[in-house]
Amino acid sequence: MADATAPAPFSPRRAPAKPRAWQRMLSGRRLDLLDPSPLDVEIEDIAHGLARVARWNGQTAGDHIFSVAQHSLLVEDIVGRLAPAAEPRLRLTALLHDAAEYVVGDMISPFKAVLGGDYRLVEARLMAAVHLRFGLPAEPALAAAKLIKRADKTAAFLEAVQLAGFSIAEARGFFGRPEGAPVSSELKPWPAVDAESRFLDRFAALHR
Repeated sequence: MADATAPAPFSPRRAPAKPRAWQRMLSGRRLDLLDPSPLDVEIEDIAHGLARVARWNGQTAGDHIFSVAQHSLLVEDIVGRLAPAAEPRLRLTALLHDAAEYVVGDMISPFKAVLGGDYRLVEARLMAAVHLRFGLPAEPALAAAKLIKRADKTAAFLEAVQLAGFSIAEARGFFGRPEGAPVSSELKPWPAVDAESRFLDRFAALHR
């Protein structure tokens, strides 16, 4: 009869594997979402990803999604209209203002509010890595951040009314009155390959 007090036979077990917290990019880079390194950030990966991430969860009119890459170009253009003397570094910051979304996607504001601080922390770390990779301060100055936010709201207003089914009154309630909108504000979503190419071209013009 077996001794009831004897210890159970040893059974070796592997320690539980840590969940993967990095994403492999087409460039071959592995970007750690929790501790991103600027050395693993490539503009080609950013452009490729943003050109394929849909604004408004894809709930927009047109044959193509309205991509974050196209939105970023619109915001950068509006920044230039609001502040014609803005230096290229500020405009580059505007172009890259949603760069983290090439990794985490474009979550609508109500869902970001549900996720809370953890999402904001991951996003902030990714943005700091992107900025440092391209010679920008980890965090933009307050005045620059406010200017980019104004431009972002104008872009959101135009997108909401023209592509996402909002009434003008409803869009004003969420985003305020548009400032610095282009003279020709008609938005037409581009194919992903065009959005990617135009984003890279504009980056090259500003970064050099």
